Amino acid sequence: MERVPLRELISLLEKELIRMHYKAGTLNYYRANWARLNRYFDSQNEEFYSEATAMEYVDKQCDFFAKEQAGLLTQSNIYLFRIIRMIGDFQQHGTVARRYMRSLSRVNEPVHKELLESFGIHGKSSGYSVSTCKGYSRTVENFLSFVESRSFLIKDLTPACLTDYVKTLMGYSYKMVEFTLCGVRAFLRFLHSKHILREDMSECLPCIKSRKTMRIPSIWSHEDLKKLLDTIDRGNPSGKRDYAIILLVARLGLRSVDVKNLMLSDIKWSENKVMLVQSKTNEPVLLPLLKDVGWAIIEYLKNGRPESDFPNVFLRHMAPILPFSDADHLYQIVAKYMRLAKLPMGGKKKIGMHSLRHTLATTLLEQHASLQEIADILGHQDINSTAVYLKSSLALLRECSLTPDTKTL
Repeated sequence: MERVPLRELISLLEKELIRMHYKAGTLNYYRANWARLNRYFDSQNEEFYSEATAMEYVDKQCDFFAKEQAGLLTQSNIYLFRIIRMIGDFQQHGTVARRYMRSLSRVNEPVHKELLESFGIHGKSSGYSVSTCKGYSRTVENFLSFVESRSFLIKDLTPACLTDYVKTLMGYSYKMVEFTLCGVRAFLRFLHSKHILREDMSECLPCIKSRKTMRIPSIWSHEDLKKLLDTIDRGNPSGKRDYAIILLVARLGLRSVDVKNLMLSDIKWSENKVMLVQSKTNEPVLLPLLKDVGWAIIEYLKNGRPESDFPNVFLRHMAPILPFSDADHLYQIVAKYMRLAKLPMGGKKKIGMHSLRHTLATTLLEQHASLQEIADILGHQDINSTAVYLKSSLALLRECSLTPDTKTL
């Protein structure tokens, strides 16, 4: 986007948010924050937007980066960061590239809405898993919004537009970029099969070779995991729920999406088994209902779970009483008890529910379980996905160390 003064840039951003149907109350909140940002830039004698100056403003407003390092950010701190960061995104790409408001439908054109719905049906009929269908739908919705921000329809798509779209993915994690490109590529092939695009433009997107084995998973020490569990107040309903959820992930290796979708009928009490179909792979998995996990679930069902007709085991405890939403990754549960346990947050270590799966896999490896056994427990279809845990354990790496033969030196 052409470089323009900050006030003009914010005016153009506001028009784009109006196009995306941001609510009046939200826009007024943004305007108040933008006005304060304008005054700060004026005090620094800066006419044009600068990411460094903007982040300096955010830090002075709420001591943002120190709080981030300590894991003490409030929701208002995060909102302020997003509001200001949005300006930088818009300046760079001419569109709101990130999904700042999940509740909004980002697609305006009726033809695009129909295509989004048709692509969802196509995904189900093609055998995509539930989680893949949902992820691809969000990806395609963002992509169509980007196309609309360029003021043309998808049938007029050009390779240059695809190049501009790929640039909006800068700064995302490797895994996120890989998944996003897969989703858009599938959508472009769908458009070609429906003769909406004369050429298969999926070939215009860069191919990223999977490099799962290059990542080192984040894992917990046994001491920190025990401290996390001991911090949970199991005397109140939400504590009972959170304790059972964390045990399911840490002891059985369930993905958070499968914890959210776990049904009362999935627990086979007479057999001491948990039987479910994984959302990510559509494959069934049968796991032992370990004693501590089983008693934690029983305690929650008897003395913590709100009365509800929903078949999900775990529910939100604030009205309206509902299952957890698709967008909720349960990260906030782990973060809450980490703060209470005064465990360090921030840095490169990931602290979400998935890190508990990583920890289980590493523990099983240290107990000399085979990769195939661990893959079966975690629900990996490809054993190469499990092999990444080979380098997450220092104990195992020490076993693999070589003693140099001095005679050959």
